[in-house]
Amino acid sequence: MNRIDAAFERTRAEGRAALIVFVTAGDPDLEMTAELVPELAAAGADVIELGLPHSDAIGDGPTVQAASLRALKGGVTPAQIFDLVRRLREVSEIPLVLMGYANNILARGEEPFIETCADSGIDGLIAVDLPYEEAPVLAETCAAKDVHPILLITPTSPPERIVRVAQHSKGFLYCVSVTGVTGARKQLPTDLRTLVGRIQRVSSLPVCVGFGVSTPEQAGQIAGFADGVIVGSELVQRVHAAGSRAEAIEAAGAFVRELSQAVRSARG
Repeated sequence: MNRIDAAFERTRAEGRAALIVFVTAGDPDLEMTAELVPELAAAGADVIELGLPHSDAIGDGPTVQAASLRALKGGVTPAQIFDLVRRLREVSEIPLVLMGYANNILARGEEPFIETCADSGIDGLIAVDLPYEEAPVLAETCAAKDVHPILLITPTSPPERIVRVAQHSKGFLYCVSVTGVTGARKQLPTDLRTLVGRIQRVSSLPVCVGFGVSTPEQAGQIAGFADGVIVGSELVQRVHAAGSRAEAIEAAGAFVRELSQAVRSARG
């Protein structure tokens, strides 16, 4: 069974939402990411998204864009990230989702990219700017290699598209909470529960909410009605703001423990 599916089976059995966290792979270096992933898993993350550094991350806000640029300036490459995942698989079975852009995939070739994902230990793939209609080969290779293509639904997605996207996604559906780019926000949209409900009515896949979730309070609120909560930019910023490597690991773990506690107690 794909690790993502197993994670959601566990959270459903526990009667709670899943906590998914995002870090940019290689920010500020690959060794930091290698230390972060096991710490985040131990702190309560159910799934971890690894961002592929990209020079034109159009779906990301300033925080994640800056993290991508730091990784790229440090010379981080996709090949090195796949090697990192292989190392992580020696110490952790946490589900890992690779999050990137079409160019990351097309530069290597769709089939070779997915084959490398599977061989290294990646469980899912999010290609932010690649509609499923444009990637039939990618979908076929993902199915053959048991790498789940995870698709996005936005507040502007019409009902018929929500149905089609749900039919082509596996693992979970990524519900974008707001129109715009990633980044911490002070308030959640008032109609978010309605959007999640619309998606849940047409798909049995877990619906996970991301973009803008930045506090334990927000995570707990979403965990009351969604199947999963995704937190990225705030975690990336806390790692970057730390004064040392040890402080960064400690700050990341403490933040994820707070998020995990909020998510786990939301349906108390």
